[in-house]
Order: sequence, then structure tokens, then C-alpha cells
Amino acid sequence: MPAILSYTKNFYLMEDNEIAEIYKDKIIFYNNNLEEVKKQPKLIDLDASSIEKNGYDDFMLKEINEQTLSVRETIGFKLDNPKVYIENLDFNKEYLSSLNKIYIVACGTAMHAGLATSNTFEKLCKIPTLVDIASEFRYKNPLIDDKTLCIFISQSGETADTIAALKLAKSKGSKTLAISNVIGSSITREADVFIYTHAGPEIAVASTKAYTSQLVLLNILAIHFAEILESSSLNLLNSLKQDILLLPEKIEETLKQSENVKEISKQLYKEKDIFFLGRGIDYSVALEASLKLKEISYIHSEAYASGELKHGPIALIEDGIKVISILTDEDLVAKSVSNIQEVITRGAKTIVVTNQDIDKKIFDYVIKIPKTNKLLSPILSVIPLQLLAYYISKQKGLDVDKPRNLAKSVTVE
Repeated sequence: MPAILSYTKNFYLMEDNEIAEIYKDKIIFYNNNLEEVKKQPKLIDLDASSIEKNGYDDFMLKEINEQTLSVRETIGFKLDNPKVYIENLDFNKEYLSSLNKIYIVACGTAMHAGLATSNTFEKLCKIPTLVDIASEFRYKNPLIDDKTLCIFISQSGETADTIAALKLAKSKGSKTLAISNVIGSSITREADVFIYTHAGPEIAVASTKAYTSQLVLLNILAIHFAEILESSSLNLLNSLKQDILLLPEKIEETLKQSENVKEISKQLYKEKDIFFLGRGIDYSVALEASLKLKEISYIHSEAYASGELKHGPIALIEDGIKVISILTDEDLVAKSVSNIQEVITRGAKTIVVTNQDIDKKIFDYVIKIPKTNKLLSPILSVIPLQLLAYYISKQKGLDVDKPRNLAKSVTVE
């Protein structure tokens, strides 16, 4: 849609196996049997200026800086009335109480959004929540039935593996919920229920604002389910809601670290290997940060759960190697700092992203972010790491918007 948004806002949405015969003054649609299908155009309310760079050097930098707005738009009025934003919502207490598990299924960055929020569903809703890669889920004959809710996430809504996984879940009797950023996308038409993130068009291949919007939306969904189930205290849920409402201004504050991150990037862009560490919810951020760096800078990077260091990865640490750690969980700070000290004693140079009060002298670089509820911290802690990947790539003279071998929407297996 963004490719022709400057010409029209009216679009016909085609289903699988439909055919369009296009003339200068009309379009005729047919189904698989060549029977004519009547369709009405859908008005897509997007601003053509949203697909321009608007003074930024790259779409990726623009989209990183748009996260204040995209998160605000994603929040919208959902906290007050989720039903307005969840199409065909029929999740009542009886249905949610019957669930024995929730599956969150996606690919790449969207899968990391699931990892970063699965604990929110478990903590608030008291329902076991599993996260799986769509391409694995669809081939392993998953144990799902009508007592499983499957949530599928795809920025474009056209990811082939995720759509195939959704169809598999439906065939086994599971209710399916799709989360997408694209109005009228295939995944939303296939799912029983769908929600849009309202992040606005994302042009750069490496996802940034769509990812943080997915995190926000999944947290809101978990709160909504918990309210229906009455599975968490109102004080906890209301506190979490207030923290969500404060996210846009905290994102704005986090973006002020841009120049600091740019300076750090000058020390990293010549590296061949970079490691990311995190415990608990910070591990999911480490995975996403590592993926961003791989995608656009072509630097080999790996993310490890901090506690796994001594089970093998520490053998890779040598003098001068760069290790980036995320520290946002106050209950795990002491253990995480201890893990970082392990790599420091082996000669590593360390960069830490944190909202905790720690001794900065221990580390080579510290990127400070605002404090928030630890369930929401991935929304803030990933932003300086998005910027770091961006600036490292720019230091190397690479095309950050169109990295080699990658496409924005993966529509094949």
C-alpha cells in the first residue's frame, strides 16, 4: 500500500486464489472457478507524508524517532476500552478460564516481542504462555486444541510461515488472534480475531517502531485478559496502566541518548564479533538487539542469557572483545553485575544499558534509560540498542534501510 499511497487511498483487498482482471477503467475479480466476485474498495486512512523521510537521512532513523508517536497511537484508547480496538472480540471469563495455555507464534523480531511479553501473560493471567517460531511450530504437530489461544504476530501481516501456522492452529480447533501493523493484511483476514498496532507505515527492512508497538499492545492485551479473569489485583493492573501511559514521554527521554550512543558506535563499528547479555526479560532484549546489529551492520553477534555464560560462551571471551549487557530488573542486578565482572576479568570491554543505580566505574560505557515497571522495560531498553545498530551501520557506510539479502515481508518459506 505505501508504494501507491500518494495516488490513492482506496484499495481492493484480495483473498487467496482470487484473480483480478485489470482494465483502464475497471477491475473484474474472479474466484478459483472463474466466477465473478463483487468487491467494494476499502478506504485506508494513511497519510502519504508518512512514507517520506521528512528530513531524516534514512527511514530507519526516522522510524526510531517516531516511536514516541507510534507508541502513543498504539495505546490510543485501548486501556479504557479494548473492545473498540479488538475486532469481533468474544473473550469472556468462561472462555479465558478454560484455557490451559497461550501460544505466541511469530518470526524474527515479532517472535522477540512474544518472548518479551510472555511473562506478562503468565504473571497477570496465570496462564502458561509459550513462544514459538512460526516455521518450527507448523512442522512439529503442536499440542493445541480448543483450550489453547494462539496469538500470531506479523508486522506486514503477510509472513508466509506465520499465516501457515495460523491455519494449522485453526484446523486443530484453537481460537486465533492476529496482531499486525497493516490494515486488511492476509493474517487479519484469516484469524478469528485481530488487532492493529497503529504504528504507521514502516519502510526500513529492520523493524523498530512496529516492534515497540507490538510490545505495548501485547502488554495491554495481557492487562485486558487479567481484568476479565480477575486474576491480578486492581492495584497492580492500574499501576501498570499508568506506567504504559507514561511510556511516550519516557521514550522521548530515552531518544536523548542518541549522541552518546553515536559516540559509542565509533568504538564498535570495526568489530568482527559482539556479544549481548541479559537475564530474565532482559534476555529477550539482548536477542532483539543482536538481531538488529546482524541485520544492518553485518557484524557477527550473539545473545546469551547471562547465567549461561559459564556453560560454554565464556570460552569466546578474550582481551578487547565487546560485550553489551542489559540491566533493568532490580531483582537480578547483583547477579547480572557479577556475570559482567566475569567477562571484564577476561579482558572484555563492556557497554551497559540500564535504569538501575549501579557503579558506573566498573564498566567502559553506560547508557542510562528511565525507570519503569520491569514488565515494560524492554520497550525502553531496546531503543538505544536500535540506535547503536543504526550508527554502527552508518559508520561502515552501509545502506541501513535495505540490508543485503533481506526483504521487508517474507512471503515465502
